[in-house]
Amino acid sequence: MLFVAALSINACTYNTEEELYPTDECNTVAMSLGTDISPILDNYSCNSCHSSTSNAGGVDLEGYTNLKIWVDNGRLLGSMKHDGATSPMPKAAPKMAQCDIDKVEAWITQGAQNN
Repeated sequence: MLFVAALSINACTYNTEEELYPTDECNTVAMSLGTDISPILDNYSCNSCHSSTSNAGGVDLEGYTNLKIWVDNGRLLGSMKHDGATSPMPKAAPKMAQCDIDKVEAWITQGAQNN
């Protein structure tokens, strides 16, 4: 009887459709530096190592002007993609989520606007 009661309690959960059936969709339409790209850089702590106060490897990603240098020379995306030609980032950590890389690449392809 106790076993049946325990099973019925565990069976009565409410899950949303998103929790039960997650999508692998990655929205890369109309990427924005402020809304999409900066949060990715913050999430992976890029600016903690690559800023004006701590420019590891001589790389400063703080501010649009500095970030654009590394976008234009291809090294930002190359390091995120672990392309073998640039130092893979984040350093000593797993590769970034593919969706995050796709968003950065889309932002660059869309003109890397300061928006």
